[in-house]
Amino acid sequence: MPGWMVVLFALALVVAGCAETELVIHSAKRVITAVEEPPEIKYKVGNPYQIQGVWYYPHEDYQYEETGIASWYGAQFHDRHTANGEVYNMNALTAAHRTLPLPSVVRVTNLENGRSLMLRVNDRGPFARGRIIDISRRGAQLLGFQKQGTAQVQVQIIADKSRALAAQLKNQTQLAKVGTPITVTRLPKPLVKAEALPPPSGYNSRTGMASTPAKAEQMASMLVAEPELKILLNSRPAEDEVSIVPVSKTNIFIQAGAFGLYENANKVKSRLTSIGLVKLTSVLINGKDLFRVRIGPLASVNEADRMLET
Repeated sequence: MPGWMVVLFALALVVAGCAETELVIHSAKRVITAVEEPPEIKYKVGNPYQIQGVWYYPHEDYQYEETGIASWYGAQFHDRHTANGEVYNMNALTAAHRTLPLPSVVRVTNLENGRSLMLRVNDRGPFARGRIIDISRRGAQLLGFQKQGTAQVQVQIIADKSRALAAQLKNQTQLAKVGTPITVTRLPKPLVKAEALPPPSGYNSRTGMASTPAKAEQMASMLVAEPELKILLNSRPAEDEVSIVPVSKTNIFIQAGAFGLYENANKVKSRLTSIGLVKLTSVLINGKDLFRVRIGPLASVNEADRMLET
């Protein structure tokens, strides 16, 4: 083989080697960027806000429980920012609620099939009438209502996990505000005084511990194991955490209002009797009697939506 051909062959090998190396590098970049960064999560309650003429008042409510209609949201909002600054991932186990703190942990139970799942609330919504929670696409798949779009559900806040998340995230925010601690080689010694104090209430001289079961239970309820907190923050509980619980048939009602005076409730009932069956019932909420005016029962979510339009 002539010398010039040997040189050309060698150059071709070098070029091919460079191309292959470049391909490997680009492939490695794709693999690296595919690794998900942990979400940046901030604790937020938020101020009252208005959507389509309706006011909503976010607040901490660790006794929250509600039964109603759930919907789900997916690709249209994927990779957009949620109300507390996270990036929405339709494949994570998250949800949107109108007033609960962000984040909160809730258990959602599909009352039509008994499937129950823990979700982390990190967004605001839904703002469609007659819906109480919006669930990620993956959550809707696991709860078994992705295809039908809506389901009758029960939503319950998980108080201990929600409180633990709030405590951890509030502490992170405070540390961020303070910034990096100042390090010095020598600290001044404070003046210390000793004073004898009586034992605390409930002190047990035999064990050397204060016996205050109420406070102990309260502290215990605030504790959540570190691995579990990481699971909650990453929004990826294992799929086997979907449980099946016994459920009974539920009815759908549209509540037209809740009134402190029976006369006012009865007037509204009289005005609505022409469009369907209207019931007037009393309920005790926070020690106060209220009279609810509700239309129903209705056979399906679609019928309830039509009634709302009417």
